[in-house]
Amino acid sequence: MLHDEKDHPRNIPLKEVDLQAETSLPSPVIASTPKSKVALSASAIIPVWICLSSSVIIYNNYMYNTLNFKYPVFLVTFHLTFAAIGTRVLQRTTHLLDGTKDVNMTKDMFMQSILPIGVLFSGSLILSNTAYLYLSVSYIQMLKAFTPVAILIISWCFRIAEPNRTLGMIVLMISIGVALASHGELRFNFIGFITQGAAVAFEASRLVMIQILLHGLKMDPLVSLHYYAPVCALINIACLPFTEGLAPFYELARIGPMILISNASVAFLLNVAAVFLVGAGSGLVLTLAGVFKDILLITGSVAIFGSLITPLQIFGYSIALGGLVLFKTSSGK
Repeated sequence: MLHDEKDHPRNIPLKEVDLQAETSLPSPVIASTPKSKVALSASAIIPVWICLSSSVIIYNNYMYNTLNFKYPVFLVTFHLTFAAIGTRVLQRTTHLLDGTKDVNMTKDMFMQSILPIGVLFSGSLILSNTAYLYLSVSYIQMLKAFTPVAILIISWCFRIAEPNRTLGMIVLMISIGVALASHGELRFNFIGFITQGAAVAFEASRLVMIQILLHGLKMDPLVSLHYYAPVCALINIACLPFTEGLAPFYELARIGPMILISNASVAFLLNVAAVFLVGAGSGLVLTLAGVFKDILLITGSVAIFGSLITPLQIFGYSIALGGLVLFKTSSGK
C-alpha cells in the first residue's frame, strides 16, 4: 500500500489492495506511487482515512438498505461523475493534481490501457456495491480479505510472479480463514456471495492489468482517478438503461439531492485523503491501519445495522487477517 516499498518488476504490488479494496470508490493506485507534495504524519492522516473509508461503506449501506435506494449502478455512476468533475476542479484550483503534467496520455495508451482497466474498474465498483443489497457489511469485509489471494492466483496463472512455499502457505491461511467466516455466516446469501466474489475477481484482474500495462507509470490515487472516472462513468451510463433503467430517477425526489451529493462528497474526500495516505508511513503500518479499520467496520455493522456474527466467523476472519499481516511482513515474496 505504500510508495516507499520497492516492488520487483515481476511482483504484483499488494500495497494497492489495502488502499482500494475497502472503499466503494477505490482509488486506482498505480505502481510506484510518488510521495504527496504535502506531507502529513501517519498519526494525522490515518485516523482521517479510517473515518472516511468506514463512512463511505456505512453510508452506502444506509442508502441501499435503510433508505431502500437499491440502485447501485446509478449510485456508482453518480460517484464517478462527481469524481470526474471534482478532479478537474482540483486540477485548476490546487496543486493536488500536478502529477497529470508527468503523464503523457496518448490515444494508444488510452485505448490499450486506460479503457480496458476502466472496464474492470467499473465492473468492480458495480459488483461490490450490488453485494450490499444481499450481504451484511461485516460479511462483505470478511470476503474482501480474499482479494490478495485472487491477485496472487491471477499473477501466477499469467506468470507475472512465481509461486513459492511461503506465499502458498499464506494463500492457504487466508483461504481457510475466509472459508470459516463464510461457513459461520448466519445470513448467507448465494447471490450476494457470487456477486462479491465476482467483484473481488474484477478488482484483482484490474490490479494485475495495471501492473502489466502501466508498470512504472507514476500516478497518485487522485491523478489516476482523474483519468479513470470519466471513462468508468461513461461505461456505467451505457449500462444503466439495461440494468436499472429510469427507476432510480423516479426515486430522486424521495431521496433528495443533499443525500446524493453528501454521499458522493464523502467518497471523493476519501480519494483526496488517499493522496496523503500513500506518504504517511510504512507498508506494515498502513496494513495494520486497514486491519484496525476492518475491525471497526465489523463492530460498527453489528452496532448500527444489527448484523449478526458468530464465534466461528471471528475465528476465521482472525486467521485471514493474520495471513494479510504475514504477507506484508514477508514483503510479498
